[in-house]
Amino acid sequence: MFSGKPIKPTFKCYLPPVQTDVKKNIEPPIKKLDPKLLPGEIVVNEVNFVRKCISAESNQDDPWGKLICTNFKVSFIPQEAPSKQKSQLSHLLLGEHDIPLTCLEQVVTVNDTKGKKKVLGSNQKLKFNPTELILYCKDLRIIRFCFDEAGPESARKVCLAIAHYSHPADLQLLFGFEYQGRRYHESKGERVNGSTPRGGMQTPIFDRPSDWDREIKRTSASEWRVCSINESYAISPSLPEYIVVPVSLADQDLKQYSLYFTDRRIPLWCWNHPNGSALVRMACVVDPLQQRKIDQRIFTAITKSHPQRSEVIRSDLDKYLPNIQDIQSAFVKVRQICVLDPFEESEERWLSSIDNSRWLEYVRAFLKHSAEIVYYMEGKNVSVILQEEEDRDLNCVVSSLVQLMLDPHYRSLIGFQSLVQKEWVMAGHRFLDRCNHLKKNYKEESPLFMLFLDCVWQMMNQYPAAFEFTEAYLTVLSDSMWIPLFSTFLFSSPKQRTQHLMDFAKNKAIPQGEDQVVYFPPVWEWSQQFSIKDQTLFNNPMYVGKGAACVQNGEVKTFKRTKQKTYSSTLRGTAPLMRNGLKEGEDTLTRRGSLMSELKPEFSAVKDESPSERFFRDWFSRPADQQGLLIPLSMPSHLSLWKLFFLRWVPEACIPRGGPITAYHKLSQLVDEIEILQSKLRQYKGPSPGNTPLPSPSGPPSDQRRMYFKASSPDDPPTPPDFLTSSFPFTPMGNLCRRSVYGTPISKFLNGARIWLSTETLANDTV
Repeated sequence: MFSGKPIKPTFKCYLPPVQTDVKKNIEPPIKKLDPKLLPGEIVVNEVNFVRKCISAESNQDDPWGKLICTNFKVSFIPQEAPSKQKSQLSHLLLGEHDIPLTCLEQVVTVNDTKGKKKVLGSNQKLKFNPTELILYCKDLRIIRFCFDEAGPESARKVCLAIAHYSHPADLQLLFGFEYQGRRYHESKGERVNGSTPRGGMQTPIFDRPSDWDREIKRTSASEWRVCSINESYAISPSLPEYIVVPVSLADQDLKQYSLYFTDRRIPLWCWNHPNGSALVRMACVVDPLQQRKIDQRIFTAITKSHPQRSEVIRSDLDKYLPNIQDIQSAFVKVRQICVLDPFEESEERWLSSIDNSRWLEYVRAFLKHSAEIVYYMEGKNVSVILQEEEDRDLNCVVSSLVQLMLDPHYRSLIGFQSLVQKEWVMAGHRFLDRCNHLKKNYKEESPLFMLFLDCVWQMMNQYPAAFEFTEAYLTVLSDSMWIPLFSTFLFSSPKQRTQHLMDFAKNKAIPQGEDQVVYFPPVWEWSQQFSIKDQTLFNNPMYVGKGAACVQNGEVKTFKRTKQKTYSSTLRGTAPLMRNGLKEGEDTLTRRGSLMSELKPEFSAVKDESPSERFFRDWFSRPADQQGLLIPLSMPSHLSLWKLFFLRWVPEACIPRGGPITAYHKLSQLVDEIEILQSKLRQYKGPSPGNTPLPSPSGPPSDQRRMYFKASSPDDPPTPPDFLTSSFPFTPMGNLCRRSVYGTPISKFLNGARIWLSTETLANDTV
């Protein structure tokens, strides 16, 4: 049917058919169900009288409506108007029943009468008329539609259309290119002199020298400079045009050294510690004969950049961390356990299955190894080079986690976004391949970014006041990977991004020299997806950050960072690492038998403890400084399953009016009330040097408060939200076909319990 024909006209015959085979006895008559379309979005195919299956046991509550495939999404439009539910995240681009085509993992058609099932790909034939369509989504939803009353031919065509359009033949066929082109031209009148400056862009993109200069200045990396030898991607196709290198290395030397690195990726500066030690990432040297010489020159240059000329050590992540295939395999298993398999009668069996998936083991491995790097930079005052064969996967995770532990700036919302932009997007993480947006090479697929977000969540779970953002923000960020309307997660390198957007600008008649951020923005422009009110769900009410105000004795004080005590660099013994380019014994940055794994749970002093063990014991013996160094506990009993992500669509794990959202609700109202009182206090006392000014003497406008749940007047009765569950701000209703049981033993157990069953740990844990 499809062989030998070009891609574009394949579904020209898939115009919505006139349905003549609908049963006549259906009451009431179907009203006109029109989809909400974005600019450039067109309906490819549709079918009426479709049932969305919610319960496997009975179809009494299943909604009926129209199933639509567009060039952007699969959309279900219920016949009955949905009941208005307050306090639920409302997406500006997607409805409650919409799934972006790039979010589809598998499209499965079923014919119950013939006992047939087929996984549909692009340009495939379907020899039977489906009675069911099951959509497996990358955000862990499973959605099932039944065609009991629909025309069989119409049902078959809409299934083929969904499969075809979810497998684009080329990146330019993703809907974002059409949508952003239309959006650019429609907003021309809003731009000044035909151009929009980056005035509203708070998150640096790191596509220009000024962004890197600010980062160098912020971290006091005076012996490092912005280098432009890769302008127009003249050296490496996967590096950004501007990189930061030691001042002592000349451009000509760097060009020569680049010949010996994988993909010509010369070492990249990531971050500088206040003590002068630097975090650097690099690819492997491909020529063994040049290895020693290149190592010595690179190590010497990094040593010169340190005020004390401290040594340099290297950690080879390929040796000590799981590879991308292992990570993908673990993610597939944990997804199977959480979403596909029914919960076992025994909680222990289910929890042991989670353990056996190895997902949390890998999360722990990355957190633990990152903490070891922190020890060398903070405790031993040495610079560290993270080495990986291509410097585009494991290095992204570890470099980001190390900076998150060491620098409180990256624990703010804007700082975290700049960290992702710097260490993932501009450093050339292969989002296109690892997310498999085009569904072409499943061997290259791996959830590295999802693993990173899980590691961040583990840290947030242990230090809830240290992060400005919430787990709802992390979940929304993970969902945004599957919405192809933003440039952040679409490309595998800065060069690929630039080339595609240049072609896109040419095709859409966008003038040369226009800033790419203007016509194809990053995901950080959250106003394209959520209202100002919904974006307040990203704010952590417990955050104790730079500039966070508090009241002491009636005076409004601003929290100031206390200087973190630096551990002595004159520790006994030195680790036999790769030092200054010369190997001295085996690398000790290993996964086993080191650092925290050797410590007792209470971190008590032990005989003959190593310097690293003493460093961690010393750190954990002091109260954690929320605006200083943060080291996560990484013993198995300290890690939990990220329930809001893995179990948000599972009805059994959904706790009505319960879970962490209940605490968030109360905290938000409390914070909002405090801010109102602070505002009134300022208004009463007048401004003073110690007071923190507010934009308005009467406090923030009621529709622009910092918290999602607002405090009510003391005279008003408390009004809880109409719809609040542990999966807030998401709802599992209508997205999964599973037995509709609430409050099973497993869901109660998961509410605050740890994954690894340990009598000692569970006895000490507070639920």
